[in-house]
Amino acid sequence: MLPPGPKLPKPLQTAMMWTRPHRWAATNRRRYGDVFRVWAAPSGWLVYLADPADIKTVFAGDPAVYHAGEANSILRGVLGDSSVLLLDEARHRDRRKLMLPPFHRDAVRRQAELMAEIADADVARWPIGREFPVAPRMATITLEIILRTVIGTEDPARLAALRQALPRVTDMSLLGVAAMAKPELLRRWPWRGIRRRRAEADALLYAEIAQRRADPRLAERTDVLAMLVREADEGGRQMTDAELRDQLITLLMAGHETTATALSWALERLVRHPEVLRRAVAAADAGDAAGDEYLDALVKETLRIRPVIHEVARTLTRPVRVAGFDLPAGTIVMPAMGLVHASAEHYPDPERFDPDRMLAPSSASGSGISPVTLSPTTWFPFGGGGRRCLGATFAQVEMRVVLREILRRVELDTTDTPDEPQRVKHITLVPGKGARIRVRARRVTPVPVR
Repeated sequence: MLPPGPKLPKPLQTAMMWTRPHRWAATNRRRYGDVFRVWAAPSGWLVYLADPADIKTVFAGDPAVYHAGEANSILRGVLGDSSVLLLDEARHRDRRKLMLPPFHRDAVRRQAELMAEIADADVARWPIGREFPVAPRMATITLEIILRTVIGTEDPARLAALRQALPRVTDMSLLGVAAMAKPELLRRWPWRGIRRRRAEADALLYAEIAQRRADPRLAERTDVLAMLVREADEGGRQMTDAELRDQLITLLMAGHETTATALSWALERLVRHPEVLRRAVAAADAGDAAGDEYLDALVKETLRIRPVIHEVARTLTRPVRVAGFDLPAGTIVMPAMGLVHASAEHYPDPERFDPDRMLAPSSASGSGISPVTLSPTTWFPFGGGGRRCLGATFAQVEMRVVLREILRRVELDTTDTPDEPQRVKHITLVPGKGARIRVRARRVTPVPVR
């Protein structure tokens, strides 16, 4: 038996899910409570969960019953059959184990200096005194970070080719989204341009893989691709070129536009909150542990109030009782971080943007919002359980480093213009106007306290 939900025609429910999922979910939660069902083609029945106790049941549940890879299968046309996002059970566990080392905290820390250099180079080209959408600049920075730290490209000509080719794969039109769900469409005439662009990107990625395998410095390299090439499972098996390609596209899709969007939201929030901006600038200038703690809190609060993805999904492989309902096999359950993050029960005054709520009690400044105790089911912008995003640490460090360099190098104008609306782009929620900002002046870079 499915939980209650709207009685609108299925095509209309599908349209609501694809065009304004966050508003549709919030409306249904107000009407039906913390568990409700909606219909969305091509997936079918979706059961939303907004109670942390029910979400814990899913995240801690048997991975043979709660299939995340199957629920993500709509992405197969882009990611490829062996993407870690599309695997389940033993295959997922083994692939995830191979991919963990490049994303350990120490490995990520070694990339921070290069992240800062990339951000600095881009910020130096920002216009002064003229309003502009910062989202494209964030996309440029995060793409360059992936090219240099994940793929590890060094040759200027190949870097230029990848900068041009990869966004054509990830920044999809309606035709591209359709082909993502139904790869067989690529054989038809209207999709030949998409097929050609994907083939061009694949050729460049396979060239990088071949170069890395032949590199005499392979053992010394710190880029993610080099580490994946070196990794082998317990039986000594290493990933094939095709498997490496799928993981690189996965890391690009999961870590490029999502991180760029989160950074854009952070700046959109900062210019509308002068006191938070002032404290963030002071934290960036300090360059010490306390400063990093505040910037990390800023990142966490941004991901809470403006989650890039509104929910995650699991397909049930057999009938299961969840949230008091006996759900049939094939149902997709949706732990909805967007609904939990907006709950006054877990986050007092949830519409207020205040990083202090993410600080330890001894570090908060008394802004009126008490610090909260985060749990894996009340703050989960990177998903949860055994499927929590591999690159979560990488993304949070990248956001902190990029924001720190921006705040140290330019003065941002504040604004009293209305908040930018959340607009759906593919499966992400982006600033509706591109996160428009104005840089007042360039700053003399302070020497951080050590």
